[in-house]
Amino acid sequence: MQVSRDLFNKAEKHRKAAEYVEAIALYQKALANFKKESDIDGTLNCIISLADTFRAKGEFINAKKYYEEGLELADILSDKSSAADALAGLGLSLRALGNWKDALQLISKANKSYKTLRDKRGEAFSTWAQGGTYRIKGDIKRALTNLHVALKMFRMLKDKSGIAYSYCGLGGSSRVAERFGDSEKYYTLANKNFKKLNDRFGLAYSYCGLGNVCRMNGDYKNALSYFRKAETLYKQIGDRVSYAYTLWSVGTSYKMLGAYKDAVKSFKEAAGFFEQTRDPRGKIYCILGIGELDYLNGRKGAAKKAFERSLRLAGDYGFEVERRYAEKLLKFYKEGKGFPVNLP
Repeated sequence: MQVSRDLFNKAEKHRKAAEYVEAIALYQKALANFKKESDIDGTLNCIISLADTFRAKGEFINAKKYYEEGLELADILSDKSSAADALAGLGLSLRALGNWKDALQLISKANKSYKTLRDKRGEAFSTWAQGGTYRIKGDIKRALTNLHVALKMFRMLKDKSGIAYSYCGLGGSSRVAERFGDSEKYYTLANKNFKKLNDRFGLAYSYCGLGNVCRMNGDYKNALSYFRKAETLYKQIGDRVSYAYTLWSVGTSYKMLGAYKDAVKSFKEAAGFFEQTRDPRGKIYCILGIGELDYLNGRKGAAKKAFERSLRLAGDYGFEVERRYAEKLLKFYKEGKGFPVNLP
């Protein structure tokens, strides 16, 4: 039994260091041992930790599978705390796969459980997760409200990591709301905190956010510099989804600079990752970006098809922000002006 615990503890250290490949291998060894030993508590903890690690790595299908397994076992054991953790994680995984409606229900259910359990950290985490989900829905006002509430809760708990991730959430939602000054402020605060915490994923996240602020302000040189920092870290971590979103931002920067060949290369590489990870939002952004390049290179028929396809996909998934972007590009297409577009 001690061997299983040692393997689990080693995996935890690797996960906290954002060394996800190593963490997953150790968790899987520990899980096999816990099952052989009929250690149900160890099995449950290991399953949820594995799910958390797969989610952090951007492997949402695997994360979903383990969260569902963990939720089933937690229910059998009447472990309400672990059940809440599994619900929140499952919700975040579904959100990443495009199903924000079910995600919001699951995360809200987890939030209620945390409140009943008087688990303040869980309540703060699920409030933060709700904020991010409202952003995906396109309800930016509620996103910002929830993220501010989460930030306040994490501050009361003196949870430095939670504070930093709340800043990142506020930075992203502020950018979508086109409040670029606020976005820069929050990402800068997040970046400073992540440096102190030596959080590689958080650093990559905030570097990408700072790059996008520079991009929206027309400072493409510094934007690309930040994106390169983020790319390097995401490659080391092995997070394909976050790396793909960074590639989209790189492609958009090249597009705005008129470097269309470099832009299409970045968009196509990002699209490949989004296809592998089944991320429909990322897919929509790449279709829009490639459609713009088609228009700018005289392939207007292909551009129209791309914009219309993006509009359909955004409608199918209920992505309000992306729907507005697709409508905007279709409007510019019909007017014959307005390209290229620097989408937030």
